[in-house]
Amino acid sequence: MTAWQRGNRRIIGHMAVVLEKPTLSRRLQPLLRGMDLPLVLLVSLLACAGLLAMYSSGHDHGTRFADHGRNMLIAGAILFVVAQVPPQKIMACSVPLYVLGVLLLVAVALFGITKKGAQRWIDLGIVIQPSEILKIATPLMLAWWFQKREGSLHPLDFAAAGLLLALPVGLVMKQPDLGTALLVLAAGLSVIFFAGLSWKLILPPVLLGGAGILALVLLADPLCADGARWVLLHDYQQQRICTLLDPTRDPLGKGFHIIQGMIAIGSGGIWGKGFMAGTQTHLEFIPERTTDFIFAAFSEEFGLAGNLFLIACFVLLVWRGLAIAAGAASLFGRLMAAAVAMIFFTYAFVNMGMVSGILPVVGVPLPFISYGGTAMVTLGLALGILMSVARAQKPGPQTPRPALPEGDGRGPRSAASRMPP
Repeated sequence: MTAWQRGNRRIIGHMAVVLEKPTLSRRLQPLLRGMDLPLVLLVSLLACAGLLAMYSSGHDHGTRFADHGRNMLIAGAILFVVAQVPPQKIMACSVPLYVLGVLLLVAVALFGITKKGAQRWIDLGIVIQPSEILKIATPLMLAWWFQKREGSLHPLDFAAAGLLLALPVGLVMKQPDLGTALLVLAAGLSVIFFAGLSWKLILPPVLLGGAGILALVLLADPLCADGARWVLLHDYQQQRICTLLDPTRDPLGKGFHIIQGMIAIGSGGIWGKGFMAGTQTHLEFIPERTTDFIFAAFSEEFGLAGNLFLIACFVLLVWRGLAIAAGAASLFGRLMAAAVAMIFFTYAFVNMGMVSGILPVVGVPLPFISYGGTAMVTLGLALGILMSVARAQKPGPQTPRPALPEGDGRGPRSAASRMPP
């Protein structure tokens, strides 16, 4: 063998070794396999809209735009990591996470930090808001509860689930934090509903709530008169509801937020005033324009067209979440995916509703649009769980789950029948 042939053999051997080494794309391929592309696309669109809105509304807030981008990257990393965890392992964390969250809420009630009249934080070396944990821990706990009783559910199981939900909601309400309590309640109720709670138990409170809202509207003047006190609500919560019914009662005080938000939305017209051209935003008429009221700033600059784009993204995101729930391989996966979908629905509906003047101002951020590190991390965790359920789906047709027998408190419909096709 000549020297030239030996040299060629060495070169070919080196090339073979290089080709056999896994490239970065090959290493990532197993991690990305099963990722739900429609979900990734919708979240990416909302993230881009959030960056645009934050750059415009937060241009004079120093590093707020950069912080918002950093928070998105952290949320994305959490999403990616949690998506790699099988739903069975996530379920194993349900009880410890719920117990930890409740204990932290009790600690907040005993020796928490008070800011602006609300006791919501605790200093553990770093200041945290434990109620954020319960937004995920509560539906996880309830999904675990129903999974352990699949096929043998009874009315008492739903009653116990109601107590598991009432405990964190009551502790959060005591802080007081109506917005977070509403989100925890909505997440928990969605799990109980999709577990198969009978319509006979759902309709009475719904009808009673509707009657209460109607009575509130008709009797607004005496109920909101000076000196009137509502037994079940704090004074600031009562004032928020009364301000919603008539913002002009205090146009420069409690009604200022709602009035300026509606002015900004209306002034945007169909196509908006243009990026960085919102007068209500840049003249600082909109309060909290980078957090709770960023939807008003977005509406002013992008108009009705921009609003419809956001609404379409959120509607499709909720629909995709419910579709993932319908194809989940376990009851836990179904309930948790449905809960995540309803969490996003509640976030978007309440935020847009309060900015538009159809719901009281309760301090709920708009997902991926509003500024806030803790909320962004919570959203990343929720999406990671949803993606984990999506990755655990088995290809091909699923065997339908049998409906539970009558008399179990669920009524004639199974959990699967409440999911979209």
